[in-house]
Amino acid sequence: MSNIRTREFAVGIVFLLVGFGYLYMTSQLPRKEFIDAAFVPYVLAITMCLLGGFQLWDASKIGADAPAKAEDKADYRTVVKTLGLIIAYAALLEPLGFPVITAIYLFAQFIVLTPNDHQVSLPKYALIAVLTSAIVYATFRYAFDMLLPVGVLSAFLN
Repeated sequence: MSNIRTREFAVGIVFLLVGFGYLYMTSQLPRKEFIDAAFVPYVLAITMCLLGGFQLWDASKIGADAPAKAEDKADYRTVVKTLGLIIAYAALLEPLGFPVITAIYLFAQFIVLTPNDHQVSLPKYALIAVLTSAIVYATFRYAFDMLLPVGVLSAFLN
């Protein structure tokens, strides 16, 4: 079995294990109706399980003649920056609130994910981040009647 095939199988197994673990933890949440606080975690868990299954299926198609070592094109700096942004997002969600930290996170993530050969468009990124944050907040607050942390905007949004 080639190195690539082994690595692809390992990724699929990890995705499946994490997906099933997340699905088990989600099943422990109390359910009230079809769309409630557990709905999105169920969707995420099922999606992770499906991705793990697809990864394993794809890895099984890799032939024995695959090169032993593929050129590693992973951009680890981007991965580290993204993980840092996710950690900051989780840490600041409660004090800053969903609308503010989501807009900041999206704006920063757009910059991180912009390829080096493309120009960063700060006004466009800011507009997309603010609109997306506002639409998601309004959807959860008013369509699903689910409260999200408002943080510093509590005087304006309650």
